[in-house]
Amino acid sequence: MIGIARRIEWPTVALVALIHVGWLAATLLHDHLHPLALAAIGGWLVAWHGSLQHEAIHGHPTPWRSVNDTLVAAPLALWLPYEVYQRSHIAHHASAHLAHPQHDPEARYLAAGEGSRHHLAVFVGRLQSTLAGRLILGPLLEVTQFLWREAGRVARGEAVARSAWGRHLVAVAGVWAWLHFVCALSLASYLACFVYPGLALTMVRSFAEHRADPSPAGRVAVVERAPLLGLLFLNNNLHAAHHAWPGLAWWRLPGAYRRHRAALLAENGGLVYRGYAEVFARFLFRPHDVLVHPMYSDSEFVGTT
Repeated sequence: MIGIARRIEWPTVALVALIHVGWLAATLLHDHLHPLALAAIGGWLVAWHGSLQHEAIHGHPTPWRSVNDTLVAAPLALWLPYEVYQRSHIAHHASAHLAHPQHDPEARYLAAGEGSRHHLAVFVGRLQSTLAGRLILGPLLEVTQFLWREAGRVARGEAVARSAWGRHLVAVAGVWAWLHFVCALSLASYLACFVYPGLALTMVRSFAEHRADPSPAGRVAVVERAPLLGLLFLNNNLHAAHHAWPGLAWWRLPGAYRRHRAALLAENGGLVYRGYAEVFARFLFRPHDVLVHPMYSDSEFVGTT
């Protein structure tokens, strides 16, 4: 169940305003900021906007889906059409086989295979199997792979893909016009100071939030004690709680997690990290898991619900 707000949720409405006003200010005032400061602010805002889009997909902040979609549809990250993200994420939550590449569109694991395409996929996967590789190369590899897949869908004449990309490109043109004509901010600078660090920050959250496990609940992790990044991710670091109650608003998740912590951790096999410092310490230079799904050909596993 994705969920829907029963009334207007003003904390999220305020966040919508804060993120968009912050983005307008950061792009307008970019000449007055050191590039590192601009990258920190710009990356935060783009990643925060992605977290906001995630909230809208789950039915927030109003009871009206069209309003929610409109509030977050601006393509600040440029590369990802909101409609594509929405369909993929809804399918992710609907999947009974989380993290499995045949069933979950957001799975990070690879399917078993042979041949040059599989070997290339394994090579690309190894480049970003550690957190360091994910942060440095992940954004480039993720966007390249995504655009290649989407180009194939458009080339095959898939109507849904063509319509989504048509609307997305019109919106991207609007963002580019603002950057170019109003802000005099080059596309290269925007990619370097907003898009790339924004996606890298988002990849910190997604790096260790799922794993292959025979138990469905055991496939979803929790990262506790994340006051700063928890705000950036709108508490989606409490990922087991989010999957348990996907329609729960972001500011209600910590309370629900505290009340049900023992049960959630018992269900997920204790897959919990004390904070993102632990995630960095464990996986900065070590892979999070194997690349190929460890039970890919196990029919008993993929049939588990």
